[in-house]
Amino acid sequence: MDTGQIVEPRDHSKHGDAAFSCYAAKKSASNVNILKSRLKVFFFLYSPFADYQNSMYFDRFLQWKMLERQPITKDTFRQYRVLGKGGFGEVCACQVRATGKMYACKKLEKKRIKKRKGESMALNEKQILEKVNSRFVVSLAYAYETKDALCLVLTIMNGGDLKFHIYNMGTPGFDKDRVQFYAAQICCGLEHLHRESIVYRDLKPENILLDDNGHIRISDLGLAIKVPDGELIRGRVGTVGYMAPEVINNEKYAMSPDWWGLGCLIYEMTAGRSPFRARKERVKREEVERRVQEEEEEYNEKFTEDTKAICRMLLTKDPKQRLGCKVDRAEGVKAHSFFKNINFKRMEAGIVEPPFVPDPRAVYCKDVLDIEQFSTVKGVNLDQTDNDFYSKFATGSVSIPWQNEASSDSLSERLNGPSQDREEDLRLWASVDGYSSYV
Repeated sequence: MDTGQIVEPRDHSKHGDAAFSCYAAKKSASNVNILKSRLKVFFFLYSPFADYQNSMYFDRFLQWKMLERQPITKDTFRQYRVLGKGGFGEVCACQVRATGKMYACKKLEKKRIKKRKGESMALNEKQILEKVNSRFVVSLAYAYETKDALCLVLTIMNGGDLKFHIYNMGTPGFDKDRVQFYAAQICCGLEHLHRESIVYRDLKPENILLDDNGHIRISDLGLAIKVPDGELIRGRVGTVGYMAPEVINNEKYAMSPDWWGLGCLIYEMTAGRSPFRARKERVKREEVERRVQEEEEEYNEKFTEDTKAICRMLLTKDPKQRLGCKVDRAEGVKAHSFFKNINFKRMEAGIVEPPFVPDPRAVYCKDVLDIEQFSTVKGVNLDQTDNDFYSKFATGSVSIPWQNEASSDSLSERLNGPSQDREEDLRLWASVDGYSSYV
């Protein structure tokens, strides 16, 4: 070793055992860290990793990563009808040409973003979506730009939002089984966000979407923010009637506004109205905020005792006493008797049957003709500073969603064919439609 050359030991397992025994005998944290780092170096320098690098499987890994990192443009997709609109532009259906996978494309008009000084908000939403991988939160699959817009390609949710279902499908509100199911999935989604130290801050029926099978996902993370470890944040953001008292008072908080929001949602799904404002009631913002801060919500005959109990615990005005804000956090919410019929392990695995499955022939949203058109933005010019921002935004595919898409499509079978011959394998890759220019 004095010559600078690496001498490979003949018996790697004995070498590793000896190294482990040597360092395990010394109990300091620094020696444990040294052990870990040396074992990593040992793995990558000696034969296990070298054998992998010389195999066809490493070639295949590089091929997959090459496909994953290919440039993403508007030509990657087929564009279909408008589904709705967001704060900065339209949301339309789109399809990946190579795999046939359907998504929703959220378009953020560049000039509209600049006019409303929304650059940080748009980039924040994109970066947070990249971090979250949950079946209860919409996933970001691709981010790219066109001449006029920044585009987020997201999980498509064809079943409509909870607001539409609460108020447009007969008597306002749901039966208890349906309320429990949606509340449990929202609880799981919040738990996943909070594990990443992300507070959502905009929980309301419009932001909870149903997929084709009746499962829900939290959407629109424009107001979500990462809370630094061990710190609290301040920010008077959200939607009137759903903002927690500590948000209205501009006090510091961590995850508490989300559990207040869950209480509002359980109440609204049960009663068919929000807790502090009646449906279509014309009332000033200040009055709604006063009610949130000072008044207690009222309960009618639709509320069972455990539904009433969980709402009261989630709508506790003092965040320190609120359910979900104590030491047990989300586990405390899931342990409440309201969820006694919910198996959360099965829920997390996605194997609980939804109580309602959307009709594939129905359209659970406004008529496209009723969607208000955006006006043209005038007097805004884009410059090099804007281009620097766009380069941070348009980063192409997101690893996990892309890998899920590719592995679930016949593309995976075509690329990972039965051949174990390296030359045949490379020829197979070169012949795949739509990807030949990248091999």
